[in-house]
Amino acid sequence: MKLFSKKALVVVSMCIATAIGVAGCGGSGGSSDSGTKKFVNIATGGTAGTYYPLGGAIAEILNKAIPNMNASAQSTGATVANINMLKDGSVDMAIVQNDIVYYAANGLEMFKDKKVTNLRGIASLYPETVQIVTLAGSNITSVDQLRGKRVAVGAAGSGAEANARQILEAYGLTYNDINPQYLSFGEAASALKDNNIDVAFVTAGAPTAAIQDIAASNKVALVPLAGDKVDQLIQKYPYYAKQTIPAGTYAGIDNPIDGVAVKAVLVVSDKVDDSLGYEITKSIFSNLDRLTAAHAVGKLIQKATATEAMPIPLNPGAEKFYNEK
Repeated sequence: MKLFSKKALVVVSMCIATAIGVAGCGGSGGSSDSGTKKFVNIATGGTAGTYYPLGGAIAEILNKAIPNMNASAQSTGATVANINMLKDGSVDMAIVQNDIVYYAANGLEMFKDKKVTNLRGIASLYPETVQIVTLAGSNITSVDQLRGKRVAVGAAGSGAEANARQILEAYGLTYNDINPQYLSFGEAASALKDNNIDVAFVTAGAPTAAIQDIAASNKVALVPLAGDKVDQLIQKYPYYAKQTIPAGTYAGIDNPIDGVAVKAVLVVSDKVDDSLGYEITKSIFSNLDRLTAAHAVGKLIQKATATEAMPIPLNPGAEKFYNEK
């Protein structure tokens, strides 16, 4: 009887160890077996941007809609950092800019000779407007006037930084012509309020928390882009699109502001299997009200436009969802 108890104890112990081992394989995002714990780490952006609240809402949706799901969103350096984390497997899903995804998939720009081949699309989300913000008292009304100015161009190597560089280029300027400051959106907001910079480039869905923060205590102004410069940008960088920031988007902005936008897209690594990809996509588009509650850009996310401007192949499960009637 004692011998049987020992054997039984060993068997039970082995079963428990096996169960823990299966449940502890976090980060893979792979299996969608209903009996296996599924871990999905979602890379977003800075807490003052748009990605972070949306990523948190997506994690909440997945946790409620998918059995045994353990999804969590984390603040990151945004697009470029997110793609690198998808590449090395430290996250399973990320919100990123479509232009930077294109560069990664094709080994261009900041990903020159470092092509990333394991990215798969889940959904195109909403336009990300390149917003050039300053204080109204600066009297800066054109990118031409940024020469010699202290300009927050985004975190080093970020998608926003690439946008800033390309827009400056359209006006015949380089970083040698300005005093570039490599700041996150939140850091740029603080620096602008403290008069430590003159202008900040912010690429995010409008309205953006960082700019709302500035506008709460200062009269802000947005610098428009000239029509010919917009056309030039779109011709050279086809992932840009014309975008107008409506009057009233921020306190003190009484007229529409012309500019450009890229597209925010939700992507996963190829470790996320077809079945889980389907569950993720279906869950998100069945709970769009939660995304709208998380941020104003949530109202722009819809199934009808979910495959637009996606520069990489879709996860087969996501594609299956979009093909359903």
